[in-house]
Amino acid sequence: MTQRLEKRERFSKVSHLRRWVTVLVSLPLVALLISMGGPLLFAVFIGIACILALWEYFRIVFDKKSKAELGLIQLLGFITSPIIIWAAYINSFKTLWVTIILNLMFSALISLQQSKNNSYVSEIVAKQIMGIIYIPLLISHLVLIRNGIDGIIWIYFLLVIVFFGDTGAFYIGSYFGRHKLSPIISPNKTIEGALGGIAANLCGGALFKYFFIPRLPWGLSLLFFLLLGVVGQVGDLFESKLKRNSNIKDSGSLLPGHGGILDRIDALLFAAPLAYLFKEYILLG
Repeated sequence: MTQRLEKRERFSKVSHLRRWVTVLVSLPLVALLISMGGPLLFAVFIGIACILALWEYFRIVFDKKSKAELGLIQLLGFITSPIIIWAAYINSFKTLWVTIILNLMFSALISLQQSKNNSYVSEIVAKQIMGIIYIPLLISHLVLIRNGIDGIIWIYFLLVIVFFGDTGAFYIGSYFGRHKLSPIISPNKTIEGALGGIAANLCGGALFKYFFIPRLPWGLSLLFFLLLGVVGQVGDLFESKLKRNSNIKDSGSLLPGHGGILDRIDALLFAAPLAYLFKEYILLG
């Protein structure tokens, strides 16, 4: 028993070290892309992350048997994703929604052709469409934010709030967590960690606002930080639910200590549309 605990502790320390090494290596690259890359390069970066996250999503929701039957429906998802990001880049909501509608129509057409030989094809279509909404549509709001007024500062604003929340929830939950938040979905998440994450969201957002965007009203800003923290945790739990259903621990292994791209951006996916809404219509509206 003692040896098992020692092994677990050593593994935790190694995982923790990998987590921070990944952050320290990737942070300057991300900051360079945001600040110096320009809107187009940022959109390309988001498009690549979108494709990788969608690939991980397909890996989660489709078992080995269904993967062989995905064919054109999966390919259509990979074609649709960068078009959605491009539509956000040119700020064309009409193109964005037409792309999503066409994806649905072509997926339905493919399913009709395959339904005679595969009764599972309707579920494949439903999961592909959910993936398109879940990843490309949600992440495209980062491009919309970046291309708007003070876009660079708002991208940093959003990332700081989400990063503070993720870090606060991880450490508070690890050291002080006692009561399970949702044991069926994610046994390691605790109520203490969730509250610690919300507190960190508020602290990170307040500090950033005070130093970089002091003109924002405090009342609405605090509401923004709070809601961003809540939806971020919902996004985290949603991805955990997907992985739990498929008995998968991580969406991938591209980011040592963090798992896959989808593991890293699960909270950001839900937070980005809310941040865009507050930026365009409430805080600066």
